[in-house]
Amino acid sequence: MIEQDLLRRFLFEELGVRGEWVKLTTSWQAAKQHQRGSENVQQQLGQALAAVVMLSATVKFKGSMILQAQGDGDIKTLVAQATDQRKIRGLVRGKENVTVGSLESMFGHGRLVLTIESQNGHPYQGIVPLHGSNLAAALQTYFEQSEQLKTRLWLFANATHAVGLLLQELPAQENYQADWEHIEILANTVTEQELFDLDCEQLLYRLFHQEKVRLFDPEPVEFSCACSRSNIEKTLFAMGRTELEDILKERDIIEVTCEFCSEHYRFDKVDVENILSQQNAATDSETRH
Repeated sequence: MIEQDLLRRFLFEELGVRGEWVKLTTSWQAAKQHQRGSENVQQQLGQALAAVVMLSATVKFKGSMILQAQGDGDIKTLVAQATDQRKIRGLVRGKENVTVGSLESMFGHGRLVLTIESQNGHPYQGIVPLHGSNLAAALQTYFEQSEQLKTRLWLFANATHAVGLLLQELPAQENYQADWEHIEILANTVTEQELFDLDCEQLLYRLFHQEKVRLFDPEPVEFSCACSRSNIEKTLFAMGRTELEDILKERDIIEVTCEFCSEHYRFDKVDVENILSQQNAATDSETRH
């Protein structure tokens, strides 16, 4: 059976290196159907989604990890999100047609932000300049600067699949330098076509058949958007009565479309009044308690 929409984690049992492999198919197509732009633009989103799925599996948390690239070039914003349950969504904003090149040529001057929004604690955020030949190179720089962990990524996307391979040294491993260099040399022979065509076991055998590799159970990945009417109601309430009433003076309906999944929400004057009344009642109740 062909593997797709799966994350596979693996470990070199006798070496201080771990790895991950991901192939997105249905989930990738579901995510990109809601985004505009040429195939070149969408490829950047596919690479980011493959990356954030793998990165989210390198740490233990309950919540979501968000990878965001922002710049002043042809691509203005790129957002890829994955939860601890391997649910993904993403968006890209910029010019319809962008020539593939370095990050600077596509995004201009910008930054790469990695955020963990944990249900059990304060958010964590790391930021690095948006430099490098591609997203994989920028993320490698992020891990070397922010986490002090040697990391290599291979990221590719086309109209059908978004794929990725990650290798990372294990923290606090003695004599890891020789291990890392050995595995990196072997991994550098991988090709883009192999990542698209081969299943995880086939790829690991092709690259590392002389090593003892433990392959963990597959983890399904799916597209899922966390937007909801109640979340948007909270956003509208935060805008305040004056701003909402000003909007309703210009038009009878407030319309909101989710940028991730294109879900459309409509709020008329009665809806807005109910939102303000209910949220105020909830706030008053919390204050009394």
